[in-house]
Amino acid sequence: MDWLQIVLLSIVQGLTEFLPVSSSAHLILVPVLTDWPDQGLAFDVALHLGSLTAVVLYFRDELTAMTKSWCGSLAGRGTDEDARLAWWVVLATIPVCVVGLAFKDVIEDAMRSPLVLAGGLIVFGVVLGYVDWRHRGRRNEYRMGWRDALWIGLAQALALIPGTSRSGITMTAALMLGLTREAAARFSFLLSIPVIVLAGGLEALELIRSPLPVDWIAMLVGAVLSGISAYLCIHFFLAFIKRIGMQPFVIYRLILGFALIWLFG
Repeated sequence: MDWLQIVLLSIVQGLTEFLPVSSSAHLILVPVLTDWPDQGLAFDVALHLGSLTAVVLYFRDELTAMTKSWCGSLAGRGTDEDARLAWWVVLATIPVCVVGLAFKDVIEDAMRSPLVLAGGLIVFGVVLGYVDWRHRGRRNEYRMGWRDALWIGLAQALALIPGTSRSGITMTAALMLGLTREAAARFSFLLSIPVIVLAGGLEALELIRSPLPVDWIAMLVGAVLSGISAYLCIHFFLAFIKRIGMQPFVIYRLILGFALIWLFG
């Protein structure tokens, strides 16, 4: 990879990982539209590491409280709202793990075409727009129940379809269940942590088995740029949706989806 590819892919990953616009769609599309070579497994691991670092740093206070309370609940000291939120993150992660392991080969081989991306962007973009328009919830993430977490987790499994957007579909489900926009986004971001850990872990295992050489400088630059752009994205996104909502992202998804159909249909 040249430096332009490294910088562009890193920033694209950092921005789109947490926006409801599908990071996988953009990372697949950039090489297609530019004729760049595939960035490789090692670089994907670095980008995931950068995004993971950003979300952990941003929610470090919440994660510390959740971890302490969750460990306390395991030790039999009861559950408070932080412990329950931690349990809901665990519960909501189970469906995507089961579906991902069961259909990994199908997802990687048969569903990465531009037209599949276009369908995911358009269909789930319309759903997000409708739910954001019709549902004005008042609950925060600490007022969720186990059924809410399970439904959001089941919705997250749909994000394995390229173009859906993991953050987009989980926010859609959370809004539909009566959470505020900010709460839906915060829970989606917290839910990204185990997903990124698991996805990055699987990629790291494949990388260890791979005989190909690793460009450590490219990995380091990619992780840093991805992390910085992801951190800034989380910060400004939470403020943005509180004032304006999800509709600008819906419009972007529709434009991108129909552009893909026009280019590759």
